[in-house]
Amino acid sequence: MQCSYYDRHACRSCTLIEQPYPEQVAGKEQRCRELLGEGVQWLPTVRSREDGYRNKAKMVVGGTARRPTLGILDAGGRGVDLRRCPVCSPGVRAALPVLARFITRAGLEPYDVPRRRGELKNVLVTESPDGELMVRFVVRSRAPLAAMRRELPQLLRELPNAVVVTANLLPEHKAVVEGEVEVPLTERTALRMRLGEVDLDLRPQSFFQTNSPVAQALYAQVARWVDEVDPGSVWDLYCGVGGFALHVAAPGRRVTGVEVSAEAVESARSSARAAGLRGVDFLAGDATRFALDAPAAPDLVVVNPPRRGIGEELRTWLERSGTGHVVYSSCNPATLAGDLAAMPSLRPVRARVLDMFPHTPHVEVVALLERTA
Repeated sequence: MQCSYYDRHACRSCTLIEQPYPEQVAGKEQRCRELLGEGVQWLPTVRSREDGYRNKAKMVVGGTARRPTLGILDAGGRGVDLRRCPVCSPGVRAALPVLARFITRAGLEPYDVPRRRGELKNVLVTESPDGELMVRFVVRSRAPLAAMRRELPQLLRELPNAVVVTANLLPEHKAVVEGEVEVPLTERTALRMRLGEVDLDLRPQSFFQTNSPVAQALYAQVARWVDEVDPGSVWDLYCGVGGFALHVAAPGRRVTGVEVSAEAVESARSSARAAGLRGVDFLAGDATRFALDAPAAPDLVVVNPPRRGIGEELRTWLERSGTGHVVYSSCNPATLAGDLAAMPSLRPVRARVLDMFPHTPHVEVVALLERTA
């Protein structure tokens, strides 16, 4: 893939871009195989398209209200415009110039990081598989809301697929993407992510995989493994918006999803209601604490932790729990390997690499663990 931003050193995020894509995939496969060790049956890697794969863009706003930049900041805190970034989906790329015009019309002054003044910090855009958009403007305060509401009708005329628009409040000067308070500007507050036969409701502040086609393949793979085991009870820990839980739901099977984000849990519950699923529950809380406090273990546990892994307490509990199978989906093969080393009774028997993030060292790997003792 060719990228003019990379070539002129404006953005160097895609560190593997100069390597042919088949070589990138081969390197990721080799690394995962080395980390998980011998005796694992590896399924063929799920590859991604090389460009246009990102369903979301987290754009830092720089420049001025009259001439905003959407992209990143350079070392001096000045905006670098990346609105034609080739890894963003075509729908996201098409939206960014429209959003820049909205910023100008609404007079949203970009936040100047070195001087700590200004209002608009980030613009977050997510595209659904159906081409609908969620647009979130991260601002310091409620001061620009009146201007944003005034200009919203014009934005929706120019960008009719923007079905969810919000203002997110981040008053603090700190290196985070968004704040805790979300102000809806449109009637709809959730983006429908249609993945095969399962629809997921994605609300603001809820996590969803960056690569929709590869995410669909991941959920389908886990569902096949779970159906082969055919457990009566399943926990989906770190469940997010319920992707795994909703895909493994089946008649006569009890599925419980646990996620610390209350917003994500509400999204999962909404999706379950819309699908008419029975025997699926979602709880807002800490996954480790839920497991430690439970009176009994389920037949199968799905874990999809952040990059740091599941941690000592949860892996110790899993090792001693007696649960027959674990499905571990990881965005960090190194922490996956560390967690597996601490759970010798749960042996990986099958695994699959899914390349969610072409041109970067990052990779998703999912493994089916089986209790051997």
